[in-house]
Amino acid sequence: MAVLELTDANFQAEVLDAPGPVLVDVWAAWCGPCRLMAPLMDWAATEFGERLKVGKLEADPNPSTRDAQKVQGLPCLIVFRAGVEVARHEGAMAKPQLQAFIDANL
Repeated sequence: MAVLELTDANFQAEVLDAPGPVLVDVWAAWCGPCRLMAPLMDWAATEFGERLKVGKLEADPNPSTRDAQKVQGLPCLIVFRAGVEVARHEGAMAKPQLQAFIDANL
């Protein structure tokens, strides 16, 4: 599965209205740790396939969603299930930590 590009326009439909779990990576182009996380989002989309939808939301061009989700630091990973936030992690993490974070919240 490919990583979805999330925006203010499609966040409701792709994340909040999604029936299964969704991992959202809130990032910014100027954020070094965000760039480190980018390949891990591709890995997660492939590794977890149909069990987990993975999307990236660029913080600066999507202020409505960023502010509605109360994002304070970047990168910010949020897991939603049935439109409700079930887990959040701010800051970069290595692949083993990401795998544990996803496994714990699937």
